[in-house]
Amino acid sequence: MKPDELAGGKLLLDEPAEAVARLTLNRPDARNALDHETLDALAEAMPTLDRGIEIRCVILTGAGPIFSAGYDIGGFSDDAFETEAESLVAHPFARGLDAVAAHPWPVVCGISGHALGGALELTLCCDLRICARSAKLGMPPAKLGLIYGHTGLQRFIDAIGVPRTKELFLTGDNLSAERAQEIGLVNRLVDDDDLAGSAVELAAEVAANAPLSLRGNKHAIDTLNSYARLTEEQERELIELRESCFRSEDFREGISAFAQRRKPVWKGR
Repeated sequence: MKPDELAGGKLLLDEPAEAVARLTLNRPDARNALDHETLDALAEAMPTLDRGIEIRCVILTGAGPIFSAGYDIGGFSDDAFETEAESLVAHPFARGLDAVAAHPWPVVCGISGHALGGALELTLCCDLRICARSAKLGMPPAKLGLIYGHTGLQRFIDAIGVPRTKELFLTGDNLSAERAQEIGLVNRLVDDDDLAGSAVELAAEVAANAPLSLRGNKHAIDTLNSYARLTEEQERELIELRESCFRSEDFREGISAFAQRRKPVWKGR
């Protein structure tokens, strides 16, 4: 059966196994980069997949050889750079990721090729991550002049701890799939050609379990892991810190250097 096309075909929806739905990022010409339409479609699609016990597991994956290169930063205009950059990585990005994280049924992520930046955080919003052996996973904010959002940083700290989160964000290095599994970023590795089938098999295995147990255990684990960590003042300070980077010369330089495939020249302002 042909998948349903969402956001003009940028997101595909099908049901590859009993009680399993699959959402596929479908912008292969743009390395499945996350733009406004894709993120909004993701946010709108996730609640529709809560259909009682009809769908008991969701797969999130990417079309073609890559999961996603992260934020779609290639289209920022110079005149509205600050507004466009902050707009993308704030509202639609947070809304899309929150919809995945808040889904009441288990979500399996199939990772191929690359999962970079915001796309790597998106994988952490899923409950289980199955990864192709050739994949590379990385966080490039340090190479772009971007201060990452505190909610996103918390997801990484929860998943891999403080020392390894610092390693990811302070070096900007891409990790091999083997290293990603070693530090807890992914659960399972499979051969590249087996990724799609293995993701469906894992999701079907999960979906075959008791529905009350699936929803109940996921909710209990997420609740135990979401106790308050910041005061309002601390959260406000971190938000202001993040917003400051959008006004910086270095962030403009980082994006420009990335687009031009050259080494950035930092000024520290």
